[in-house]
Amino acid sequence: MLFSFPAPIVFALLLNEVKAKKYKKLVQTVSYLPHFISVVILVGLMKTMFSPNGGVVNNIIQAFGFESINFFMEKGWFRSIYVGSSIWQSFGWGSIIYLATMAGIDTQLYEAAHMDGAGRFRCMWNITLPSIRPTIVIMLILRLGRLLSVGFEKIILMYNPATYEVSDVISSYVYRYGILQANYSFGAAVDLMNSLIALALILITNRISQKVSDTSLW
Repeated sequence: MLFSFPAPIVFALLLNEVKAKKYKKLVQTVSYLPHFISVVILVGLMKTMFSPNGGVVNNIIQAFGFESINFFMEKGWFRSIYVGSSIWQSFGWGSIIYLATMAGIDTQLYEAAHMDGAGRFRCMWNITLPSIRPTIVIMLILRLGRLLSVGFEKIILMYNPATYEVSDVISSYVYRYGILQANYSFGAAVDLMNSLIALALILITNRISQKVSDTSLW
């Protein structure tokens, strides 16, 4: 949440300031492409890039005189690789809704601000951000509802017994102990509890949002 939620917002704000239309479309297209890469292919690419034997990253590390690192066997690197790759794969696609909201902002507001001497940063801070704030709040509420529902496909492809301490999440734990060991009642109970907590989070954050910003899902 801390790193991945703001990423598409910041990217949309920066891209909205690009005036060259052809360059803007090119950047948008390139940023959207990772979203369509299969998780299996993505993890395969990462394992190739971070491989201790001939991986691009380790070749660079060795070129500077350091020893190669087995990133996927080091538990200290798991979170960084997981979060970084997730941001890279989703920030472009996630920015679409914010860019669509920005497209609906009245251009006369920017013209008036420029006449008063406001620069790009001041326009972004005082016009663009307040205009997309309701969208940000709605997306935040929905994101909090999925706080405990981390997709297990990518984690299962990345983790191994050496990194269980930092890589295990509820869904991967349920997969190992509920599905592989045929404890189906255990898996169903955890899934039900996850759903109840997600519902509670949505209700609570929606109520708080109503009190604070007058923006909510209902």
